[in-house]
Amino acid sequence: MTGDTVTEADFKGKPSLVFFGLTYCPDICPATLVNIKNAYDRLPEGVEAPQTLFISVDPERDTPDALTRYLSLDAFTDNVVGLTGTPEQIRAVADEFIADYSRIEQPDSLADYTMDHTSLSYLMDENWELKTFFSDANTGPDEMAACITEHVS
Repeated sequence: MTGDTVTEADFKGKPSLVFFGLTYCPDICPATLVNIKNAYDRLPEGVEAPQTLFISVDPERDTPDALTRYLSLDAFTDNVVGLTGTPEQIRAVADEFIADYSRIEQPDSLADYTMDHTSLSYLMDENWELKTFFSDANTGPDEMAACITEHVS
């Protein structure tokens, strides 16, 4: 979380679990990150957890420092990397995954706006090919762990 520019090439060579979210999210994002940690805790011995990429769809709030603070919470997996960029960079990456998001103005709220976003996690193999995806609202940690084991071992 240094502010360096990265591409998919930086993550090839090892399976990755990619999630689009934001630190200001009140429910889906923290629940998904906890679910991922719980799934990783259930992986059988000898199965390494995929590297986890949390790509922020809210670059206005999610600076590299904000991502570092948020993702360092004990409730989340230790191997999560927070990524952000310009609005154009984030849109380009989200489009590659067909991950939609949009800013919803909330003029009567202290937050000013919210972000609606796709709540899927994408399991990429070591060659950055999509193996499967998880619906974060419907996939429990046991099912996720079993699926990761099937696709990465």
